[in-house]
Amino acid sequence: MGFGSLSSIFVLAVMVLAPIGVHCSSRSLIGFSRSVVAPPPVGLCASSVVVHGYKCQEYEVKTADGYILSIQRIPEGRAGGGAKNRQPVLLQHGVLVDGMTWVLNSPDESLAFILADSGFDVWIANSRGTRFSRKHASLDPAKPAYWDWSWDELVSYDLPATFDFVFSQTGQKIDYVGHSMGTLTALASFSEGKLVDKLRSAALLSPVAYLSHMTTALGTVAAKAFVGEITTLFGLAEFNPKGAPVANFLKSLCVISGIDCYDLLTSLTGKNCCLNSSTVDLFLRNEPQSTSTKNLVHLAQSKFLDLH
Repeated sequence: MGFGSLSSIFVLAVMVLAPIGVHCSSRSLIGFSRSVVAPPPVGLCASSVVVHGYKCQEYEVKTADGYILSIQRIPEGRAGGGAKNRQPVLLQHGVLVDGMTWVLNSPDESLAFILADSGFDVWIANSRGTRFSRKHASLDPAKPAYWDWSWDELVSYDLPATFDFVFSQTGQKIDYVGHSMGTLTALASFSEGKLVDKLRSAALLSPVAYLSHMTTALGTVAAKAFVGEITTLFGLAEFNPKGAPVANFLKSLCVISGIDCYDLLTSLTGKNCCLNSSTVDLFLRNEPQSTSTKNLVHLAQSKFLDLH
């Protein structure tokens, strides 16, 4: 699934009338709620990896600007073996999701498990603001200051901290797999010569450099809204896909002529060959995740870049 497909699923999630519990705070259009965000009861390893018979280790890494990121390691496949010097591979998710996306399906259909069973030392990243990476040395995720970042900071802080940690633990150059925004941050970093000394190879899934090629009606309207009044409505704070304010914002887009919100996937991406109702249901039980409004504004701005 590319950036558009994930965005469409996110829209589908917030437009449905049956709310799903999530580890995020809700926020009104005029201020923050007083609700306290509860941490996830268990980590990704316990909830989604060990249950399939894999060993899994949880780590936390602090970025240079104080964000504390959760990283999981699957050191070997189900058959064991524990061979030393397995090739490390780092999996970096896209926008509005987290590391759970790499282990959602069965072991035969999830990339993290397939790689582990194929002899790789698998590391799973979780970007700031997602359910397992909501800590900070001094900032509170219930306050706007925590969310004052975009993918620029993911390039400058999250990716280097994750790369440095994996390299320090393994002593080997890293195979990198990025999806969607995980490709954008990698391209931005590698193009500046950063991290390449620790990089062995890179596989970019649904690569994104800019969004000016996006032509679907709902995607274009949403991007215009983000570039325009959305910053006034939300400020530089959390964009919670399952919160009421975001749902109301998306519903307002659906009244625009030419947009069919009864077929959201097609409205955003065109015809999609590879999704069915069970796949979407599985996704919605676990995703989408919060990001910063500032991050979505930054992404939306690239829709209107003059690239000629």
